[in-house]
Amino acid sequence: MNAALRAAAMLFDPRAEWARIERETGDPAFVLSRYVALLALVPAVFGFVGASIIGVVVPGAGVVRTPIVDGLFGAIFGYVMTCATVLLLGLIIDLLAPLFGGRRDFDSAFKLAVYSFTPVWLAGIFLVLPGLRFLVLTGCYGAYILWLGLPRLTKSLKQRSHDFTALIVVCAFALTYLTAAAQRAVFGTPGL
Repeated sequence: MNAALRAAAMLFDPRAEWARIERETGDPAFVLSRYVALLALVPAVFGFVGASIIGVVVPGAGVVRTPIVDGLFGAIFGYVMTCATVLLLGLIIDLLAPLFGGRRDFDSAFKLAVYSFTPVWLAGIFLVLPGLRFLVLTGCYGAYILWLGLPRLTKSLKQRSHDFTALIVVCAFALTYLTAAAQRAVFGTPGL
């Protein structure tokens, strides 16, 4: 699997890409090492550069930068927690699927969590400049990608997919927020 081609396909033609993903075996370790490990680097690297090298302009204080060591450890923490977040989100999807008429299949649930996070990771590019951080909200496109993939991969009822998607999006937002808050509190660096 080519991570760049898969990411582009998830952004520009997610419906067709979900059909291809559905036919794949989807070993979670393979997906984690070949896709998540690469894309999770985007917010970690750009967040580090934005916080420690470029810095933030604070009125009255000038440019404030996170110390390099704190920024580096914050980036590593954010990277590891991003991998843990998609794993936990895959478990949540797997557990909740029967409540929405779907079947339990961790491989499919993990693929849903991973590939619907693609826009979130790619939006991490905007962490490089303080004035662009609001553009991280473009990662919300992942909710649409998730909505397209849920009925296909979990075999859940299409009429319940809106509710299922909303619940998963709330869980994903909560996990991402908690990770970013912990990163900011411990290391002083902004998380995704």
